Amino acid sequence: MIVKKTQALNKLRELDSRVKIVRGGTSAGKTICILLILIDYAIKNKGKEISVVSESVPHLRRGALKDFLSILKSLGRYKDSQYNKSTLKYIFTNGSYIEFFSTDQPDKLRGARRTDLYINECNNVPFDAYQQLTVRTSGSIWLDYNPASIFWVDKELVGKEDTTFITLTYKDNESLPQTIVKEIEKAREKSKTSTYWSNWWRVYGLGLTGNIEGACIPDWKEIDKIPTEARLLGHGLDFGYSIDNSTIISLYKWNNAYIYDEILCKKGMLNRDISRFLTQSNIKETIVADSAEPKSIAELQTYGHSIYGVSKGRDSVVYGLNLMNQNEIYVTAKSKNLKRELSGYIWAKDKEGNQLQKPTGEHPDCIDAARYVLTDQLENPNKGKYFIY
Repeated sequence: MIVKKTQALNKLRELDSRVKIVRGGTSAGKTICILLILIDYAIKNKGKEISVVSESVPHLRRGALKDFLSILKSLGRYKDSQYNKSTLKYIFTNGSYIEFFSTDQPDKLRGARRTDLYINECNNVPFDAYQQLTVRTSGSIWLDYNPASIFWVDKELVGKEDTTFITLTYKDNESLPQTIVKEIEKAREKSKTSTYWSNWWRVYGLGLTGNIEGACIPDWKEIDKIPTEARLLGHGLDFGYSIDNSTIISLYKWNNAYIYDEILCKKGMLNRDISRFLTQSNIKETIVADSAEPKSIAELQTYGHSIYGVSKGRDSVVYGLNLMNQNEIYVTAKSKNLKRELSGYIWAKDKEGNQLQKPTGEHPDCIDAARYVLTDQLENPNKGKYFIY
């Protein structure tokens, strides 16, 4: 192995939060770069106790452990006398060590404490195992994975305090041979005519969360930020309080596509709190809200906001979802709750496994808000007539 500096390594070195979530596609160099950082950290700091964990010991031997030993040898740092092949622990000259074990070893999960932790391909590890490990870790926590589908990282960690989330792709790995780059990019062309390859390219090429089978809105794409030429059309609002979130999703027109940007998703908000948020955020564009909440809409109107209820008809949910699917949809990278809902909102099935035209899953507060504003923009000829000054 020849170790080279890459964009991926530079990006990961800049992360300074306790929990570092590294999502990425194939050949992005996630494992190599994290191990390089941990090796450098162990050598430069005395007495560090670092655990590298995965789903099984065979998985470690084929992946992270094999890469770790290859890195040490390529750097001229490997000493056979410092590596215990039975315990899979390498002890550095200064007393720091890096050990490797799996989550199918319960005694290890509830065993000794450590300074730092790296869970390799954490999507294969149960959340309770993660909990057992983190409460025994005093320092940094690294997590990496290929985002084949939504899982506990998306639901429990992304967006939380002292947590950094980053996406890497093969383009961040300049050391990748061109033969592999060409092989990966073959999927981009195949994705235009194949559902399988479309999902493969999304996950392993672009490093984005995969579309699960039966997703109500399967073809949305992620965009880092809103282009300067995009035009703000309005906002969708779904009311909530104790159980559901109050959500606001902004809608932008970008060429022939639409971009959604999540700007609010929070429980426990009274109408006056929503009004205060709108004022502080300088939101003056039209807001399309859930028409099932006429009192809330009227109250926000008295506060001076341009808001009215969305027009609902028979099967309005399915109709709105179909409108979203008929258009090219982008979602901003920071819209974590909307992305989570999109990845988990699926069509229901009958007892024989046939797909029904009825969504199932957790209540989609963000999707509802997104649906309101797009439906209004595309289909409501009376747009804006219900605002009371």
